[in-house]
Amino acid sequence: MDKQRVFFEDLGVINYKSAWDYQEVLVKKNVDIKSVLRKSSSIAAGMQNSTSNYFLFCEHPPVYTLGRSGHIENVLLSEDEMEEKEIEFFRTNRGGDITFHGLQQIVGYPILDLEKFYTDIGKYLRNLEEVIILTIAEYGIKGERSKGETGVWIDPGILGIERKICAMGIRCSRWITMHGFALNVNTDLSYFSNIIPCGILNKQVTSIEKEVGKKVDFEEAKEKIKKNFARVFNVEITSIHDRKHQGQASVDHL
Repeated sequence: MDKQRVFFEDLGVINYKSAWDYQEVLVKKNVDIKSVLRKSSSIAAGMQNSTSNYFLFCEHPPVYTLGRSGHIENVLLSEDEMEEKEIEFFRTNRGGDITFHGLQQIVGYPILDLEKFYTDIGKYLRNLEEVIILTIAEYGIKGERSKGETGVWIDPGILGIERKICAMGIRCSRWITMHGFALNVNTDLSYFSNIIPCGILNKQVTSIEKEVGKKVDFEEAKEKIKKNFARVFNVEITSIHDRKHQGQASVDHL
């Protein structure tokens, strides 16, 4: 069977709302296509080549985001204090609680049509975790899963030293995914002290830099994630620029 194609785009440093809006454009395009196909008589033939899969990378200027099931009391700063510290805040439509996004953190937004892979949200999340586990293993870091807690952890079973290196939260509409993961690479971890990360008390947050004791090459880390994403999801990753000349949506048009 041919591999699914995933169009990749690195958005660079972009504010959270612009990246969110761009995801919504791509998701809506796919959802609209599926709605039309479900009303047609050629659904089976059309579904194979209609919707498109995307994988976006970006960095966000400092921002706290609260998931739809999150609790505002896990934000330990007032609106005035966030404004003073120049930190944005958004309530989002992803799963999960409160998290932080900042510079030197790789934020990955896969927009996949899971009907072309498997209709299993749990499996999708475990595969996202596996991408990160494989990636940090290349730095000599043993990433693991923590029972009942989405994301990638280090020493999750050792009370007092368990620490999270990658947060995850997604949304799925008609089996089209959005949002994704945030891997701390050389991230300023002090921002996490202003929240209760993911709503989990008494557990630390870490980064690749902190674990290995030195800054790591940020672009190299991106390439490792792309490679492992292609491996875990068994896809072919190609540049989104191959699509732009065909009139596909671009963040530049928002």
